Amino acid sequence: MHPSPRSRTAHVGSPASSTTEVLHSPHGQQVLSRFLHEIAGIPGEWTAANIADALIEQVREQVGDGRAICGLSGGVDSAVAAALVQRAIGDRLTCVFVDHGLMREGERQQVERDFVAATGARLVTVDASETFLSELSGVTDPETKRKIIGREFIRSFEGAVSEVLGEGASKGEKVEFLVQGTLYPDVVESGGGSGTANIKSHHNVGGLPEDLQFELVEPLRLLFKDEVRAVGRQLGLPEEIVGRQPFPGPGLGIRIIGEVTRERLEILRHADSIAREELTSAGLDGQIWQCPVVLLADVRSVGVQGDGRTYGHPIVLRPVSSEDAMTADWTRLPTRPSNGSPHASPTRWPTSTAWCST
Repeated sequence: MHPSPRSRTAHVGSPASSTTEVLHSPHGQQVLSRFLHEIAGIPGEWTAANIADALIEQVREQVGDGRAICGLSGGVDSAVAAALVQRAIGDRLTCVFVDHGLMREGERQQVERDFVAATGARLVTVDASETFLSELSGVTDPETKRKIIGREFIRSFEGAVSEVLGEGASKGEKVEFLVQGTLYPDVVESGGGSGTANIKSHHNVGGLPEDLQFELVEPLRLLFKDEVRAVGRQLGLPEEIVGRQPFPGPGLGIRIIGEVTRERLEILRHADSIAREELTSAGLDGQIWQCPVVLLADVRSVGVQGDGRTYGHPIVLRPVSSEDAMTADWTRLPTRPSNGSPHASPTRWPTSTAWCST
Protein backbone atom coordinates (compact mmCIF):
# COMPACT_ATOMS: atom_id res chain seq x y z
CA MET A 1 0.00 0.00 0.00
CA HIS A 2 1.20 3.48 -0.77
CA PRO A 3 0.68 6.02 2.01
CA SER A 4 -1.06 9.27 1.28
CA PRO A 5 1.01 12.29 0.16
CA ARG A 6 1.16 13.72 3.66
CA SER A 7 2.04 10.33 5.10
CA ARG A 8 4.85 10.01 2.55
CA THR A 9 6.35 13.35 3.45
CA ALA A 10 6.55 12.32 7.08
CA HIS A 11 9.35 9.97 5.99
CA VAL A 12 11.21 12.48 3.82
CA GLY A 13 13.97 14.22 5.74
CA SER A 14 14.55 13.89 9.45
CA PRO A 15 11.85 13.93 12.12
CA ALA A 16 8.27 13.12 11.19
CA SER A 17 7.22 16.32 12.90
CA SER A 18 8.96 18.39 10.20
CA THR A 19 5.73 18.45 8.17
CA THR A 20 3.14 18.56 10.93
CA GLU A 21 2.83 22.36 11.15
CA VAL A 22 1.61 22.71 7.57
CA LEU A 23 -1.98 23.65 8.29
CA HIS A 24 -1.03 26.38 10.75
CA SER A 25 1.79 27.92 8.69
CA PRO A 26 1.21 30.77 6.20
CA HIS A 27 0.71 29.17 2.76
CA GLY A 28 1.82 25.88 4.30
CA GLN A 29 -0.43 23.68 2.19
CA GLN A 30 0.65 25.42 -1.04
CA VAL A 31 4.34 25.08 -0.14
CA LEU A 32 3.97 21.38 0.59
CA SER A 33 1.89 20.80 -2.53
CA ARG A 34 4.50 22.48 -4.72
CA PHE A 35 7.28 20.43 -3.10
CA LEU A 36 5.42 17.16 -3.64
CA HIS A 37 4.13 17.68 -7.17
CA GLU A 38 6.64 20.06 -8.81
CA ILE A 39 9.91 19.24 -7.05
CA ALA A 40 9.55 15.62 -5.89
CA GLY A 41 7.42 14.68 -8.91
CA ILE A 42 4.82 12.74 -6.91
CA PRO A 43 1.49 12.65 -8.79
CA GLY A 44 -1.72 13.63 -7.01
CA GLU A 45 -3.36 10.23 -7.38
CA TRP A 46 -4.67 9.81 -3.83
CA THR A 47 -8.44 9.49 -3.58
CA ALA A 48 -10.62 8.04 -0.87
CA ALA A 49 -11.85 5.40 -3.32
CA ASN A 50 -8.48 4.03 -4.39
CA ILE A 51 -7.01 4.12 -0.89
CA ALA A 52 -10.04 2.19 0.44
CA ASP A 53 -9.62 -0.44 -2.27
CA ALA A 54 -5.91 -0.76 -1.50
CA LEU A 55 -6.53 -1.12 2.22
CA ILE A 56 -9.21 -3.77 1.72
CA GLU A 57 -6.87 -5.80 -0.46
CA GLN A 58 -4.08 -5.41 2.08
CA VAL A 59 -6.32 -6.79 4.85
CA ARG A 60 -7.36 -9.76 2.69
CA GLU A 61 -3.71 -10.63 2.12
CA GLN A 62 -2.84 -10.36 5.81
CA VAL A 63 -5.80 -12.22 7.32
CA GLY A 64 -6.24 -14.84 4.62
CA ASP A 65 -8.77 -17.43 5.83
CA GLY A 66 -8.38 -16.43 9.48
CA ARG A 67 -10.80 -14.86 11.92
CA ALA A 68 -10.49 -11.42 13.48
CA ILE A 69 -11.98 -9.34 16.25
CA CYS A 70 -12.04 -5.56 16.13
CA GLY A 71 -11.72 -3.40 19.21
CA LEU A 72 -14.63 -1.03 18.61
CA SER A 73 -14.56 2.12 20.75
CA GLY A 74 -17.36 4.12 19.18
CA GLY A 75 -14.96 6.60 17.60
CA VAL A 76 -14.41 7.22 13.90
CA ASP A 77 -11.04 5.41 13.73
CA SER A 78 -12.15 2.01 14.98
CA ALA A 79 -15.45 2.28 13.08
CA VAL A 80 -13.66 2.90 9.77
CA ALA A 81 -11.14 0.14 10.49
CA ALA A 82 -13.99 -2.26 11.24
CA ALA A 83 -15.86 -1.30 8.06
CA LEU A 84 -12.73 -1.87 5.96
CA VAL A 85 -12.02 -5.26 7.49
CA GLN A 86 -15.65 -6.32 7.15
CA ARG A 87 -15.46 -5.52 3.44
CA ALA A 88 -12.32 -7.66 3.25
CA ILE A 89 -13.29 -10.79 5.24
CA GLY A 90 -17.05 -10.55 5.79
CA ASP A 91 -18.56 -12.43 8.73
CA ARG A 92 -15.17 -13.72 9.86
CA LEU A 93 -14.91 -10.37 11.66
CA THR A 94 -16.60 -9.82 15.02
CA CYS A 95 -16.53 -6.40 16.65
CA VAL A 96 -15.98 -6.26 20.40
CA PHE A 97 -16.99 -3.19 22.37
CA VAL A 98 -15.37 -3.06 25.81
CA ASP A 99 -17.31 -0.90 28.24
CA HIS A 100 -14.51 0.11 30.60
CA GLY A 101 -16.70 2.42 32.67
CA LEU A 102 -14.81 5.46 31.37
CA MET A 103 -17.23 6.34 28.59
CA ARG A 104 -19.20 9.52 28.05
CA GLU A 105 -22.92 9.63 28.76
CA GLY A 106 -24.91 7.43 26.36
CA GLU A 107 -21.77 6.19 24.56
CA ARG A 108 -22.42 2.47 24.92
CA GLN A 109 -26.00 2.74 23.70
CA GLN A 110 -24.93 4.86 20.73
CA VAL A 111 -22.31 2.32 19.66
CA GLU A 112 -24.71 -0.59 19.96
CA ARG A 113 -27.35 1.30 17.96
CA ASP A 114 -25.52 3.33 15.29
CA PHE A 115 -22.64 1.06 14.27
CA VAL A 116 -24.69 -2.11 13.95
CA ALA A 117 -27.39 -0.23 12.03
CA ALA A 118 -24.80 1.22 9.64
CA THR A 119 -22.79 -1.94 8.95
CA GLY A 120 -24.79 -4.98 10.02
CA ALA A 121 -21.65 -6.30 11.70
CA ARG A 122 -21.82 -8.71 14.61
CA LEU A 123 -21.14 -6.90 17.87
CA VAL A 124 -20.21 -8.40 21.24
CA THR A 125 -20.28 -6.09 24.27
CA VAL A 126 -18.07 -6.79 27.27
CA ASP A 127 -18.77 -5.00 30.56
CA ALA A 128 -15.35 -4.70 32.22
CA SER A 129 -15.96 -1.51 34.16
CA GLU A 130 -15.32 -3.03 37.59
CA THR A 131 -11.99 -4.47 36.46
CA PHE A 132 -10.78 -1.20 34.95
CA LEU A 133 -11.78 0.87 37.98
CA SER A 134 -10.09 -1.60 40.31
CA GLU A 135 -6.84 -1.54 38.32
CA LEU A 136 -6.86 2.28 38.17
CA SER A 137 -7.48 2.68 41.89
CA GLY A 138 -4.88 4.94 43.47
CA VAL A 139 -3.17 5.75 40.14
CA THR A 140 -2.65 9.43 39.33
CA ASP A 141 0.11 9.46 36.69
CA PRO A 142 -1.49 9.81 33.21
CA GLU A 143 1.16 7.70 31.45
CA THR A 144 0.61 4.86 33.93
CA LYS A 145 -3.14 5.16 33.42
CA ARG A 146 -2.70 4.77 29.67
CA LYS A 147 -0.58 1.65 30.04
CA ILE A 148 -3.02 0.06 32.51
CA ILE A 149 -5.98 0.80 30.24
CA GLY A 150 -4.14 -0.55 27.18
CA ARG A 151 -3.26 -3.75 29.03
CA GLU A 152 -6.80 -4.30 30.33
CA PHE A 153 -8.28 -3.69 26.88
CA ILE A 154 -6.21 -6.58 25.54
CA ARG A 155 -7.17 -8.82 28.46
CA SER A 156 -10.83 -8.03 27.77
CA PHE A 157 -10.42 -8.91 24.09
CA GLU A 158 -8.74 -12.18 25.04
CA GLY A 159 -11.62 -12.98 27.40
CA ALA A 160 -14.16 -12.29 24.64
CA VAL A 161 -12.68 -14.87 22.26
CA SER A 162 -14.73 -17.78 23.63
CA GLU A 163 -17.96 -15.82 23.15
CA VAL A 164 -16.90 -14.84 19.63
CA LEU A 165 -16.13 -18.44 18.66
CA GLY A 166 -19.11 -20.04 20.38
CA GLU A 167 -19.09 -23.80 19.84
CA GLY A 168 -16.01 -23.46 17.67
CA ALA A 169 -13.89 -22.81 20.78
CA SER A 170 -14.31 -26.44 21.90
CA LYS A 171 -13.23 -27.59 18.43
CA GLY A 172 -9.90 -25.80 18.67
CA GLU A 173 -10.81 -22.81 16.50
CA LYS A 174 -8.91 -19.61 17.22
CA VAL A 175 -9.10 -15.88 16.65
CA GLU A 176 -5.66 -14.88 15.44
CA PHE A 177 -6.09 -11.22 14.53
CA LEU A 178 -6.99 -8.08 16.44
CA VAL A 179 -8.10 -5.07 14.38
CA GLN A 180 -7.29 -1.63 15.76
CA GLY A 181 -8.04 1.87 14.51
CA THR A 182 -4.46 3.05 14.98
CA LEU A 183 -3.61 6.22 13.01
CA TYR A 184 -0.27 7.72 12.06
CA PRO A 185 -0.52 10.45 14.75
CA ASP A 186 -0.93 7.70 17.38
CA VAL A 187 2.33 6.13 16.22
CA VAL A 188 4.20 9.45 16.13
CA GLU A 189 3.02 10.59 19.58
CA SER A 190 3.97 7.18 21.05
CA GLY A 191 7.54 7.64 19.79
CA GLY A 192 7.15 5.26 16.85
CA GLY A 193 8.19 7.63 14.05
CA SER A 194 11.75 8.29 12.95
CA GLY A 195 13.29 10.90 15.25
CA THR A 196 10.11 11.42 17.29
CA ALA A 197 9.79 11.78 21.05
CA ASN A 198 7.42 9.73 23.18
CA ILE A 199 4.82 12.44 23.80
CA LYS A 200 2.30 10.02 25.30
CA SER A 201 1.76 6.29 25.03
CA HIS A 202 -1.44 5.66 23.13
CA HIS A 203 -3.26 2.69 24.64
CA ASN A 204 -3.26 0.94 21.25
CA VAL A 205 0.48 1.50 20.61
CA GLY A 206 2.72 2.07 23.63
CA GLY A 207 0.15 0.65 26.05
CA LEU A 208 0.05 -2.86 24.57
CA PRO A 209 1.31 -5.72 26.79
CA GLU A 210 4.41 -7.63 25.72
CA ASP A 211 2.59 -10.98 25.82
CA LEU A 212 0.01 -9.97 23.22
CA GLN A 213 -1.71 -13.10 21.87
CA PHE A 214 -2.99 -11.55 18.62
CA GLU A 215 -1.44 -10.41 15.38
CA LEU A 216 -2.40 -6.78 14.90
CA VAL A 217 -4.32 -5.59 11.84
CA GLU A 218 -4.02 -1.80 11.55
CA PRO A 219 -5.18 -0.71 8.09
CA LEU A 220 -5.22 3.01 8.99
CA ARG A 221 -1.74 3.14 10.52
CA LEU A 222 -0.34 5.46 7.82
CA LEU A 223 -3.35 7.79 7.56
CA PHE A 224 -4.26 11.06 9.24
CA LYS A 225 -7.64 11.83 10.79
CA ASP A 226 -9.09 13.79 7.85
CA GLU A 227 -8.07 11.00 5.47
CA VAL A 228 -9.75 8.42 7.70
CA ARG A 229 -12.97 10.43 7.62
CA ALA A 230 -12.79 10.54 3.80
CA VAL A 231 -12.33 6.76 3.62
CA GLY A 232 -15.24 6.27 6.04
CA ARG A 233 -17.53 8.36 3.87
CA GLN A 234 -16.37 6.41 0.82
CA LEU A 235 -17.38 3.21 2.62
CA GLY A 236 -20.85 4.61 3.27
CA LEU A 237 -20.64 5.16 7.01
CA PRO A 238 -23.15 7.77 8.22
CA GLU A 239 -22.05 11.25 9.23
CA GLU A 240 -23.10 10.53 12.84
CA ILE A 241 -20.12 8.17 12.99
CA VAL A 242 -17.65 9.72 10.54
CA GLY A 243 -18.08 13.30 11.76
CA ARG A 244 -17.83 12.61 15.48
CA GLN A 245 -15.45 14.58 17.64
CA PRO A 246 -12.37 12.53 18.53
CA PHE A 247 -12.55 10.87 21.93
CA PRO A 248 -9.54 9.04 23.39
CA GLY A 249 -9.67 5.27 23.84
CA PRO A 250 -8.80 5.59 27.55
CA GLY A 251 -11.89 7.76 27.80
CA LEU A 252 -12.61 9.95 30.79
CA GLY A 253 -9.83 8.19 32.70
CA ILE A 254 -7.23 10.54 31.24
CA ARG A 255 -9.49 13.58 31.44
CA ILE A 256 -9.48 13.32 35.21
CA ILE A 257 -6.36 14.96 36.63
CA GLY A 258 -5.82 12.75 39.65
CA GLU A 259 -7.16 9.39 40.75
CA VAL A 260 -10.08 7.90 38.82
CA THR A 261 -13.05 7.18 41.08
CA ARG A 262 -16.69 6.42 40.41
CA GLU A 263 -17.79 9.74 41.92
CA ARG A 264 -15.32 11.75 39.84
CA LEU A 265 -16.40 9.94 36.68
CA GLU A 266 -20.02 10.88 37.34
CA ILE A 267 -19.08 14.55 37.82
CA LEU A 268 -17.06 14.65 34.61
CA ARG A 269 -19.60 12.63 32.64
CA HIS A 270 -22.32 15.13 33.54
CA ALA A 271 -20.11 18.14 32.75
CA ASP A 272 -19.13 16.63 29.38
CA SER A 273 -22.78 16.00 28.56
CA ILE A 274 -23.64 19.66 29.26
CA ALA A 275 -20.75 20.90 27.12
CA ARG A 276 -21.68 18.66 24.18
CA GLU A 277 -25.33 19.68 24.44
CA GLU A 278 -24.34 23.36 24.36
CA LEU A 279 -22.06 22.93 21.33
CA THR A 280 -24.78 21.13 19.40
CA SER A 281 -27.45 23.66 20.39
CA ALA A 282 -25.19 26.51 19.24
CA GLY A 283 -24.57 24.79 15.89
CA LEU A 284 -20.83 24.51 16.57
CA ASP A 285 -20.33 20.78 16.00
CA GLY A 286 -19.03 21.40 12.50
CA GLN A 287 -16.63 24.17 13.57
CA ILE A 288 -15.06 22.67 16.68
CA TRP A 289 -12.92 19.63 15.99
CA GLN A 290 -12.63 18.57 19.61
CA CYS A 291 -13.60 20.00 22.98
CA PRO A 292 -11.94 18.10 25.82
CA VAL A 293 -13.73 18.53 29.15
CA VAL A 294 -11.26 17.96 31.98
CA LEU A 295 -11.82 17.57 35.73
CA LEU A 296 -9.06 18.97 37.95
CA ALA A 297 -9.91 16.43 40.62
CA ASP A 298 -7.01 17.20 42.95
CA VAL A 299 -7.79 20.93 42.96
CA ARG A 300 -10.57 22.81 44.73
CA SER A 301 -11.36 26.44 44.12
CA VAL A 302 -13.82 28.98 45.44
CA GLY A 303 -16.79 29.86 43.26
CA VAL A 304 -20.11 31.65 43.61
CA GLN A 305 -23.51 30.13 42.80
CA GLY A 306 -26.47 32.42 43.38
CA ASP A 307 -25.68 34.29 46.58
CA GLY A 308 -23.64 31.49 48.09
CA ARG A 309 -20.01 30.45 48.21
CA THR A 310 -19.02 27.10 46.76
CA TYR A 311 -15.81 25.13 47.06
CA GLY A 312 -15.62 22.69 44.19
CA HIS A 313 -13.48 21.09 41.52
CA PRO A 314 -12.66 23.22 38.44
CA ILE A 315 -13.84 21.89 35.09
CA VAL A 316 -11.70 23.00 32.13
CA LEU A 317 -12.99 23.12 28.54
CA ARG A 318 -10.54 23.49 25.67
CA PRO A 319 -12.23 23.72 22.26
CA VAL A 320 -9.78 23.34 19.37
CA SER A 321 -9.79 23.12 15.58
CA SER A 322 -7.71 20.68 13.53
CA GLU A 323 -7.86 18.52 10.43
CA ASP A 324 -5.23 15.83 10.68
CA ALA A 325 -4.88 15.37 14.48
CA MET A 326 -1.22 16.39 14.33
CA THR A 327 -1.65 20.06 15.26
CA ALA A 328 -4.54 22.08 16.65
CA ASP A 329 -5.46 25.69 17.28
CA TRP A 330 -7.87 27.07 19.87
CA THR A 331 -11.42 27.92 18.80
CA ARG A 332 -13.30 31.00 19.99
CA LEU A 333 -16.74 30.28 21.43
CA PRO A 334 -19.75 32.63 21.29
CA THR A 335 -20.19 35.06 24.16
CA ARG A 336 -23.75 34.12 25.11
CA PRO A 337 -25.61 30.90 25.92
CA SER A 338 -27.51 29.56 22.94
CA ASN A 339 -31.28 29.55 22.49
CA GLY A 340 -32.24 30.08 26.11
CA SER A 341 -30.04 27.26 27.34
CA PRO A 342 -30.68 26.25 30.98
CA HIS A 343 -26.93 25.87 31.56
CA ALA A 344 -24.74 28.69 32.77
CA SER A 345 -22.37 30.05 30.15
CA PRO A 346 -18.68 29.68 31.07
CA THR A 347 -16.24 32.49 30.43
CA ARG A 348 -15.57 32.42 26.68
CA TRP A 349 -11.80 32.29 26.29
CA PRO A 350 -9.49 29.82 24.53
CA THR A 351 -9.70 27.76 27.71
CA SER A 352 -12.91 28.07 29.68
CA THR A 353 -13.25 27.15 33.35
CA ALA A 354 -16.36 26.43 35.36
CA TRP A 355 -16.78 25.13 38.89
CA CYS A 356 -18.45 21.93 39.86
CA SER A 357 -19.57 21.68 43.49
CA THR A 358 -19.48 18.29 45.15
